[in-house]
Amino acid sequence: MSEKIILVWFRNDLRIRDNEILLDAVRKADKILPVYCFDPFYFHAVNNSSPKTGALRAKFLLESVGDLRNTLQHLGGELIVRIGNPAEVIPQLAEEYNVNEVYHHREVAYEETNISEQVETALWKLRLNLKHFIGHTLYHKEDLPFPIKDIPDSFAVFKKKVERDSNVRPTIATPESIVTPQITDAGELPTLEQLGLIEPAVDTRSRVKFAGGETEGLKRLDEYFENNTQVQPTKGRNGATVDRSSKLAPWLALGCISMRQVYWAVIRHEQANNAHNTGMLHLELLWRDYFRFMFKKHGKQYFTTDEQAEATSPEKEDLFRKWKAGQTGVPFIDASMRKLNATGYIPNFNRQMVAGYLVRDLEIDWKKGAAYFEERLIDYSPASNWGNWAYVAGLGHDPRDNKYFNLAKQASELDINSEFICKWLSAEAAV
Repeated sequence: MSEKIILVWFRNDLRIRDNEILLDAVRKADKILPVYCFDPFYFHAVNNSSPKTGALRAKFLLESVGDLRNTLQHLGGELIVRIGNPAEVIPQLAEEYNVNEVYHHREVAYEETNISEQVETALWKLRLNLKHFIGHTLYHKEDLPFPIKDIPDSFAVFKKKVERDSNVRPTIATPESIVTPQITDAGELPTLEQLGLIEPAVDTRSRVKFAGGETEGLKRLDEYFENNTQVQPTKGRNGATVDRSSKLAPWLALGCISMRQVYWAVIRHEQANNAHNTGMLHLELLWRDYFRFMFKKHGKQYFTTDEQAEATSPEKEDLFRKWKAGQTGVPFIDASMRKLNATGYIPNFNRQMVAGYLVRDLEIDWKKGAAYFEERLIDYSPASNWGNWAYVAGLGHDPRDNKYFNLAKQASELDINSEFICKWLSAEAAV
């Protein structure tokens, strides 16, 4: 009797802990074939525009894939790495290694689902099944108190109902060992240059250093509870919000750690310390769930009914260029954009401010800002990024009034001598 081999296609689930597709494949197959594919679609510039993935995000991704490979090797396995179209790479590997089935986690944004459909179509030609799993949310779809089509469009209503009527599933076990077929060519991790990108400079002004991978994600989770248990945001001088965010978003975006891991870590911390001050972290997770389920419910129509990009005048293009470069003349906006460009990360408050300024004050198409964030953010995820931008622009499906209307005015009133603004508007350059 021939052995059963399952190909595990890793995408935004770069971990071995609390990873349903990996554990299920290990339990049901004699051997598994872990694969990660660097799709040129995300790295090549189109029509003289910037690539969808900038150098900082690509560097974080490379570190995360490298850490996954090291972890799998520690368990006795290996990770096959390829550069190419997944609809070509996955079927080719499936044929080469006599694979019986392919596992992957389902995505919700239309570009990612299109890629899945292309892979599924190619596999069907080989009479192979692409099995879909749901593993990127805090609350499992099947445990929601309503079907997807009836999910409340209001975040407040969504939050109230899921917290009252749903439960978060426990994390699942970690495989104790990985058995793979004899792999003849595991492939090397590409360099940034091979992906068409330039090595980013290291900016010495950033206090938090983001390094990709499950190992670093778990370390950051531990540090959060050790060093930052008081997470409620406080107000700084002239109303500037002090950043108390968890900064776990980059690892959550790539699935280096799971939403459930973070949730249950919060529960354990509260029980062990009789603490109840981690509500903001839970709120972060709920917002991620909300935008993901909104994308599942509404698809491309979540954020706009107009699929045509708005025409932009030369004057608007110049304003957009200055916004991107942090040269608007508004200190808080400029400091925030310069930090984003240098590090790939700014807190949510800053994101709301710069987005509100672009949309409300400069009156520039919000989709241009969302696309720029897609390139620059190391914690980019389609639903959260595009959902948040649509929310700021007053679109989407949440019926409440747009609370971001006056953020640009607030930005101009923040203390220009604050530590944040002085640091990121200083002449100190990346080294």
